[in-house]
Amino acid sequence: MQERFVLHNVKQVNGEFLDIVIEGGKIAELTSPGQGQGKQIVDYSGAYVSSGWIDMHVHAFPAFDPYGDEIDEIGVKQGVTTIVDAGSCGADRIAELAASRQNALTNLFAFLNISHIGLQRIDELSDMSWINQEKVVDAVRNYEDFIVGLKARISKSVVRDSGIEPLRAARALSAATGLSLMVHIGSGPPSIEEVVSLLEKKDIITHYLNGKANNLFDDSGKPLQVLTKAIERGVHLDVGHGTASFSFKVAEAAKKHHIGLDTISTDIYRGNRLKGPVFSMSNVLTKFLYLGYTLEEVIAAVTTHAANWLNKPELGRIQVGDTANLTLFTVQNEKVQLTDSEGDTRTAEQTIQSKGVVVNGALIKC
Repeated sequence: MQERFVLHNVKQVNGEFLDIVIEGGKIAELTSPGQGQGKQIVDYSGAYVSSGWIDMHVHAFPAFDPYGDEIDEIGVKQGVTTIVDAGSCGADRIAELAASRQNALTNLFAFLNISHIGLQRIDELSDMSWINQEKVVDAVRNYEDFIVGLKARISKSVVRDSGIEPLRAARALSAATGLSLMVHIGSGPPSIEEVVSLLEKKDIITHYLNGKANNLFDDSGKPLQVLTKAIERGVHLDVGHGTASFSFKVAEAAKKHHIGLDTISTDIYRGNRLKGPVFSMSNVLTKFLYLGYTLEEVIAAVTTHAANWLNKPELGRIQVGDTANLTLFTVQNEKVQLTDSEGDTRTAEQTIQSKGVVVNGALIKC
């Protein structure tokens, strides 16, 4: 949409109302409510506006069934303007994932799976010969505008008898490419202490609130020393809710001990979108509102925090001259039942609901 239009009387999470004027795909003006002038006035009175939501962990490569989905189904239709595929593809198929951006409205980036086969099979790190440095370096060079990091899934079902060696290989690949790692944690071996001790500043632990035996908190809910030391080093914590990786009890322990909140992501794909327990980004954000985080904290975890990690600050702000990537949403005072990855259910009194997005200047209603 290149014509000048106005988002009328929208509210920022700090409570301030404004009009946002968009022209030629960019934010042209920020004015007092009712002062914006344009050919089309779009009245979103009562709705919040933030910079466009960013989901740092999705699976957007439908060819890898069941762990895939259509880009816009988990992007703009969810109120999310930017998604980051978390290692669906290795070097063998990354070109196809990159090309799929041409047919989508949602902004798409990717973590490259260190296994060249990617999620073609789900034990992709069980054979060390599938980790090929030359292929990784070539892929990163060819798609440097698209690949934002490297992904290594370090849990027993993925590495099998390879143990910690795939993560040591990932560390070497990080040095060779200059890219940080996103590391999936889950069941051991390898132990969580082995895994986290190898992570460095800006590396990401995804699934940090999982409730599996090999998690980051002890039986009393206290964070392990390996976690607190990682945070001190600047390791980034990402939710990565998913089908099996988010526990209300662990999340409550994390909040009690002031751990996080860096980025909230869904680990969404077709199955857990349609059947739960993820359903949508709005549903996951509602869980953190229920946990007692403020709306400002929740929204920062899918805007400024994510944009800063990506080194794309323009995606996390509302500023004149920037390409318009915005999310419009409401907070409704209504009860909703929420379910975590362990079947634990809670009843929230408020729910976040996405209403629309402006993505690269185009207004799309959810």
